[in-house]
Amino acid sequence: MGRQRSGKRTWLAVALALLYPGAGHLYLREGLRALLWFGLVFATTLLSIPTSAIPDSGELSIETITAASQALPTAASVAIVVLSVLSTIDAYRLARQRNGRVDAATTPADEPDTGGDCPHCGREADTEFEFCQWCGEPLDAAGS
Repeated sequence: MGRQRSGKRTWLAVALALLYPGAGHLYLREGLRALLWFGLVFATTLLSIPTSAIPDSGELSIETITAASQALPTAASVAIVVLSVLSTIDAYRLARQRNGRVDAATTPADEPDTGGDCPHCGREADTEFEFCQWCGEPLDAAGS
């Protein structure tokens, strides 16, 4: 198995970030960062829409959204694209960083036993569990 189960797929985080800024961060379980990217793009869009493009009836439809997006000034459109690219880069870096930590923290099965906490597989086991999260064997059974 080439990829660890606890690692996040970098390409999926990037694809979601391209779909909408903040979505890749949600996938990476970075709620605050996701909210900040989403809020930044939303606020930029909201502040850039001219009041003449907002319908008086308050009706929200595809036509009104299309009209409002076409009324955005060029500078606002460029700012939204730049924010989207920055969000995508941030999601990419964050996913790569996390995967690097996961790869460094796990020991492949073909490496020699390093004498970790689990007497069965040799990996570091979480002390909150009564079993090894890597191999599933009970931790206290080896000592008895």
